[in-house]
Amino acid sequence: MKILVTGSSGFVGQNLIYSLEKDYLIVPLRCRYIKGQKIEVTEDTIIHLSGKAHDLKKTSNTQEYKEANFELTKQIFDSFLKSKNSKTFIFISSVKAVADRVEDILDEETKPCPKTDYGISKLNAERYILSKLLPNGKRVFILRPCMIHGPNNKGNLNIIYNLIQKKIPWPLGNYQNKRSFLSIDNFNFFVHEIIKNSSLKSNIFNLSDDEQLSTNDIIVLISKTLNIKIKILNIPKLIIYILAIVGDYIKLPINSERLKKLTENYVVSNYKIKKAINKKLPLTASEGLIKTFNSFKKDNY
Repeated sequence: MKILVTGSSGFVGQNLIYSLEKDYLIVPLRCRYIKGQKIEVTEDTIIHLSGKAHDLKKTSNTQEYKEANFELTKQIFDSFLKSKNSKTFIFISSVKAVADRVEDILDEETKPCPKTDYGISKLNAERYILSKLLPNGKRVFILRPCMIHGPNNKGNLNIIYNLIQKKIPWPLGNYQNKRSFLSIDNFNFFVHEIIKNSSLKSNIFNLSDDEQLSTNDIIVLISKTLNIKIKILNIPKLIIYILAIVGDYIKLPINSERLKKLTENYVVSNYKIKKAINKKLPLTASEGLIKTFNSFKKDNY
């Protein structure tokens, strides 16, 4: 079987290709939106990863997200529909296409209401895909992963790790939150199961690890990885809030956006896809995070 993977040079794409190339012939494709271009696809399976990621620094504009996440998806999906050989299309969307904040548990029945350009562009791509009539013999999967992490991935986890490595006391002990994570190994597992199980019908699936962890849980896991003891401080939330506001104007380890990311609840249900594939995930949430943290440790040697 031939599998075309767009966005093959990114963190997720590189890891996915490494996971799949043991069993399939992989065709990597680096592409970007160009008005009027025709992208021919002939591979059995198309995995569309390419797009513009959520920009936490807010330097991107609406048009950039629209072109990278919506218009490009349209071009590739239209080619899939016309292809005589391609049978499976897997679009990697995001939980942010549904909600930027989660009060309870995000599942596939949650009504989408994204607020950011990133989430809106992903949702519009989903809706375009769902608006098209599938020819017989073709199937489409829309996958909505939560935050994917793994070895060599940079982001908020790496920032937290570096703080703990310096043995700086953790100041956010007063915040008790729950978040879902997704290790790259579990992400690859989900995709692999969808590809090889031809009896699975077109569907939308949220992707996450089985367990949810708090930021304080993350601090404990990092401490164990580094074999150090870190003091978790219960500083009043009002003081933290004021520091975050100051951090919006001068360079501090914390600002409003980062505080939100570190303390918000974002629980994602993976019940639907777990029921569909009926298999145990390779890693628990803690095991996946420890694997990621160990890679940070190696990077610093």
